[in-house]
Amino acid sequence: MKLASCLERALGDVFLLVGKECPFLLRDLLASAELAQVFGHAVMDILKVFIGSPCGLNLRNVLWHGFASPQDIPPKYCSAMLLLTAGLGQLLKSYLHHTKVTLAHRPFVTLTNLEDVIVFPGVTYEVLSALETVMTKSNFLLKIMLPYWEMAVSKFKSHRFADCTMLLLSQLEAGLRRLFAAVNKCPDRLLTAESTILYTTFDEILAKHMSDGSMNQLPCFLGEPAMEFLWDFLNYQEGPRIRDRISHGEINIREFPEEAAGQLLTFSLVLLLRFTEKGTVSELKEEAAIQLLVRLAEGYRSRCHPAFQLQKQVLSCERSLRMWPVPPLPEECCQEAGRLEGNSEACACNSLISKIWCELCHYLPGSACAINGLDGLPSENVRLLCPMLSLILLLLALELASVHAVRDKGAEEQQQYLRGVEAPRENPLDESVRVSRLEDPP
Repeated sequence: MKLASCLERALGDVFLLVGKECPFLLRDLLASAELAQVFGHAVMDILKVFIGSPCGLNLRNVLWHGFASPQDIPPKYCSAMLLLTAGLGQLLKSYLHHTKVTLAHRPFVTLTNLEDVIVFPGVTYEVLSALETVMTKSNFLLKIMLPYWEMAVSKFKSHRFADCTMLLLSQLEAGLRRLFAAVNKCPDRLLTAESTILYTTFDEILAKHMSDGSMNQLPCFLGEPAMEFLWDFLNYQEGPRIRDRISHGEINIREFPEEAAGQLLTFSLVLLLRFTEKGTVSELKEEAAIQLLVRLAEGYRSRCHPAFQLQKQVLSCERSLRMWPVPPLPEECCQEAGRLEGNSEACACNSLISKIWCELCHYLPGSACAINGLDGLPSENVRLLCPMLSLILLLLALELASVHAVRDKGAEEQQQYLRGVEAPRENPLDESVRVSRLEDPP
């Protein structure tokens, strides 16, 4: 898995020696004339057989999507891939010598808004010990996959956080695929990565609807907090999109953050606990530390949904207003401001704004904001600009509080609502954005 990830990133860098825009999908990258120009068609055909197509061994997707057990991949395949990678280096060295060009590697990507999704405390010895116990008893995972889970814990202990995350992501997908097939009564969706059938990945597992248009029952079964955690970590454009970025080699795996691996590890523990038979780990479930983790997981609310990001911006603007220096006003405006001092309607307006700001805070986790009405605004008579801007922010706050109700309206009412606001380039209500670029078969 790690080799395929790093190799894809490196091949993209080589592509840019000749081409201008690197293909989005690995299969398109391997089929490109640009890479064939550097390495030759025969070499690229071998890579396609190993990692580039469901018609071949398809090792990259079979592993990353959690289809293969440890016994399913012979060591000779890994050996062959290592030798192929070394051979690519030799061919590239020769190409650079003859063309007199220099290979420039693209900078790594930094995980965005990771601090927003940090909900669990740091992983302790007790958490690791609990996970080692629960993984042997939970029905969430197949026993044949247990070595992957054991290795994930081992990698975390040895501070190999990227390795831990890679293993957990593939196994979470494998376990959730089994749940998806069970609750939706579609056992055929457990098929492995076939060359002629669209196999089930995170994209389908986390989607609101099935491919036939029926409602996906997994979100209802798993619960909104768990689904929002997965969407935040894996899918929303404003989130860290960990699976997408690590699987395509966009992150420096040597500097992969411990916090990201820790959150995924703790979430996995809570998920496994849900699928343990009653009484098997009853003492463990009674521990205060474990109960805290379960409460945090059950209380999770999306932090990377576009609506939440807009809430942060609105509240940031409100805080900024309090810090603005008050500009001087012309004499006639000062007289108008003085007239409004003590005016009952103005006081009522300020009171209403204060109440609604406080209500907005309920939409954010913890103490993300501390609004005290308009008390922090300047006390001088030129208190006109800040209330006016606060009123604009108030209107945005009201839209944020009601925007989710739009999904329950009819198509005509939705269109009427959207005509009343400036439509963004990507509708924040659209949940059809793909989780990752891991390819499906053609």
